[in-house]
Amino acid sequence: MSQPPRSNRGHRERNGEHRERNGEHRNYRDSNDDGSSSRPPYYPRETDPPPKHVREREVPREEHHESKCSHICSRRGIMLICAVLTNSLVLICLVAAHMVSSGMSSGGGLGGFDMNSNFNLQGTELQKARELDMQYSLMRAPGLYGGIPFCLTLGVLSLLFVVAGNKPPHHMSRKLLYGALVFQAVGAVAYVVAVGLYLHFIIRVNATDVCQQRARIYGGRGYTWMNCDVGGADAAVALFGLITAILYGVGTVLTFQTIRRVRRYLEERKRREEEKQQARANAQRAPLRADTTSV
Repeated sequence: MSQPPRSNRGHRERNGEHRERNGEHRNYRDSNDDGSSSRPPYYPRETDPPPKHVREREVPREEHHESKCSHICSRRGIMLICAVLTNSLVLICLVAAHMVSSGMSSGGGLGGFDMNSNFNLQGTELQKARELDMQYSLMRAPGLYGGIPFCLTLGVLSLLFVVAGNKPPHHMSRKLLYGALVFQAVGAVAYVVAVGLYLHFIIRVNATDVCQQRARIYGGRGYTWMNCDVGGADAAVALFGLITAILYGVGTVLTFQTIRRVRRYLEERKRREEEKQQARANAQRAPLRADTTSV
């Protein structure tokens, strides 16, 4: 009969202890909220910032990886890459034009091949056609042997400037940027002059008696395309040459704009560094002034 009161008494004692603890906890928080306390105010744990590794896991870090292709494939780089391709096309068309015009009965010279079985040429007529083909090929040879090194030189230099431009412009050498500017400007003018000289040279060769006699011999056998007009391959050489000149001209303008942007960027960076240095110097002088005024 005495056990239930004991259990109720135990419950009341435990409840009293719990109230006293809650009262102490409230008094502690009230004392902390008081401005006279020297301890900092208490903040719930939910408002505390998460640990560093949690923040790094929750907020992904943005990393900007700039590959070499992003700089090579800039507008300047694209112009140079296209110039390399058009230089190759000019070279291919130059060789093809010489091979086509060398004559189908020519046994010598670059691109010459023997097709006597397809022509009803015999005796003196065959010998005359071979001699005219050889003479005509030799007359056109300066255009070929002058055009090959010209295209190869500009193409290789363009490729070198493409490879050298695998860095941001402000990290590149100023000499390299100015070299690319001068090269593309000279290349644009040189290609326009070269196309004009090539067409003038071909027209002059086609106006000779050798070409006229060749055209009569082949025309008599039904091959009227072996005439003394400017051929399709020669026209392709001129066309791709002018396209290359345009690419070099556009590249010159883009390189000039890049040089101006790099110059402004370097000047702005220099000005900011000077401002930072001046701010640091002013910050160092401020404590000295405070000490002198207090004395």
